[in-house]
Amino acid sequence: MGRACALWVCLPVIILVGCAVKLPKRDQLEPRHPARWRVIGSSTNVPLMEWWRQFGDEALNGMVNEALARNFDLNAAAARLEQARLRGRIAGADRWPQLNASLEGNKQRSNFIGLPLPGSGGVLRSRSESYQFSLATSWELDLWGRIRAGRLAAAADTEAAAADWASARQSLAAQTVKAWLALTEARVQEDFARTNAIILQTTVRQARVRYELGIRPALDLRLAEANLAMTEAVVEQWRAAREQARRQLELLLGRYPAGRVMARKDLPAMSAEIPVGLPSGLLTRRPDVVAARARLLAADARKVAAQAELYPKISLTATGGTSSNELEDLLNNNNLVWTLGANLAQPVFAGGRLRGNVKLAHARAVEAVGQYRGVVLNAFAEVETALAAEGVLEEREGRLAVAAETARQALRLAEDRYGRGVEPFVTVLDAQRRVTETESQRVAVRRQRLENRANLHLALGGGFQEGRQQ
Repeated sequence: MGRACALWVCLPVIILVGCAVKLPKRDQLEPRHPARWRVIGSSTNVPLMEWWRQFGDEALNGMVNEALARNFDLNAAAARLEQARLRGRIAGADRWPQLNASLEGNKQRSNFIGLPLPGSGGVLRSRSESYQFSLATSWELDLWGRIRAGRLAAAADTEAAAADWASARQSLAAQTVKAWLALTEARVQEDFARTNAIILQTTVRQARVRYELGIRPALDLRLAEANLAMTEAVVEQWRAAREQARRQLELLLGRYPAGRVMARKDLPAMSAEIPVGLPSGLLTRRPDVVAARARLLAADARKVAAQAELYPKISLTATGGTSSNELEDLLNNNNLVWTLGANLAQPVFAGGRLRGNVKLAHARAVEAVGQYRGVVLNAFAEVETALAAEGVLEEREGRLAVAAETARQALRLAEDRYGRGVEPFVTVLDAQRRVTETESQRVAVRRQRLENRANLHLALGGGFQEGRQQ
């Protein structure tokens, strides 16, 4: 009869074990992508580890390393990663039995009012002592995978936090490079504008001499002075941009924004090689894609945990200890007491909360799928855009170089013809303006090309830790 009862007790458990929920299989989540990048001429080399070293500036290398070590936002991201790791450890504790120890001691005195001792004139009193030591343990049998799913979700959250931290490092390195390029361009543009102002000062002096000699009208002198004033205003404009870029760079480095960081005198040359890699590499190397995939896994695990809440929870419990009226007898085996038990709790009515949680977890998993696909597609788009911009900006810089040389030749001809009285002074001013504009645009496009190279490395998810690809 006992075996029959045990069979009937275990039969529902055996049946329900077969109902344990599992994570869904998501083999093909990414949008279809080509085997190679669409931009013609792109290589398939692995992205450089510390790609900023291609600019050949040791000061920049030191700044990037300083930013990675001292930036406050990055330190906050590292703290969030540590929090995720700790939450994972906490979630993993549920798979082990819980053990609690307690030691109790009690002294009590009671007065029996109305029961005086004969001849004592006092009140009847009673004193007692009791001591108890116990160990209690409980363990939930994870038959439906609820605890395992919680551990998996916590581990996925930790992976996502680690990827977020790696993405923050990549973004910070790219921001540092861009701020350094902006500072360098501002100095180059300011120096160029100052040089033009010096040239225009000579032009103003020449126009004034010719006006005083009665050779040229006052209009030439006024146009030269106006051109000089505009150039001096441009000098101040770039000086303000340089001061702003200095402080922005210092903030990224974790320094006080005192405006003391120095800029190099010219923009670095472009490296010929473009390390790109294959499109499929983005799915495992780019941190935001890795983080989105981990969050999708966490959402699936939480959906499993929500479904498991619908099933019974089975726990095993045990307590053991001693109880005595004397402290010295507390460790006596004759006072040993113990209990063993099992508990099965099946949710019956919760007002729709449990099934609502299942639907909510399912909706969040669907959201995570959409977010992951969007992140992957955006990653492909960023790489293709940066590759396409590389060729466009290179062609534009080449044409501006030709335009600048042509403008300088035109300026020499205009000055010669003006000196011979063939051309009006406005032609010289127009030629000077063209030289200034083309040279300034050429510097700006060079900075855009360098920034685009930084964007390309950021889009590719190139590694920022020695010996590792993110």
